[in-house]
Amino acid sequence: MHTTITQAFAAAVARDPAAPLLTWYDDATGDRTELSGATLDNWVSKTANLMVDGLGLGAGDTAAVVLPPHWQTAAIVLGVSSAGLAVALPGRPRPVDALFTTPSLPGAEEWAAADRYATGLLPLAMPLREVPPGFVDYVTEVRNYGDHFRGVPVAPDALALAAPIELSHLAVLRTATERAAELGLTTGDRALIDTRAYPDPIDWLVAPLAVGASVVLCANLDPAKLDSRAAEEKVTLVLTA
Repeated sequence: MHTTITQAFAAAVARDPAAPLLTWYDDATGDRTELSGATLDNWVSKTANLMVDGLGLGAGDTAAVVLPPHWQTAAIVLGVSSAGLAVALPGRPRPVDALFTTPSLPGAEEWAAADRYATGLLPLAMPLREVPPGFVDYVTEVRNYGDHFRGVPVAPDALALAAPIELSHLAVLRTATERAAELGLTTGDRALIDTRAYPDPIDWLVAPLAVGASVVLCANLDPAKLDSRAAEEKVTLVLTA
């Protein structure tokens, strides 16, 4: 078993960097974004470099990721983890060192953070048309940073999750491995996951990484498209409500 989130992600990329690792659909907008392991790794590295080189953050610091399931959410969670920060997930607002959110999400302004980033979660990673006061556009800013991250490896006992409960990287991986077994995820699976049914990133992100599965992540899933999408994407496991 892997002992850190970053280890699990690195292993997933190394298996086949060119293969689809996370494919995103939003049936409300028609958006489809496919990220290979290498492409997602670039976004993760850019985010980690933003944390370390841009903000001077690292071990002992916390970033709130107040975002719904999305491929950019995956990049941010993995990038923050790679940089050694703990992730605070949506819940009771608390002071953090950095905040990532989207303008359409109510309550995000209640999180106190010195550095605040907003993303519209738009197709083609388009920047926001209007950036809220006090925020920086994540997709515009992160593109200024390098595609490779050479930071200090994260320790298994380092804090990975700061909220809603505190868990080390090792504890998160153990929880994710248990969830993978409960969900029927196994090595080599390509799982179609309905975000309405599985909004927790442990389920849609870390559990697949822990066992070596890839994901077709679907928001606003249209049931009429389920069978054809599963066939087109060569899905081996469907996780819906």
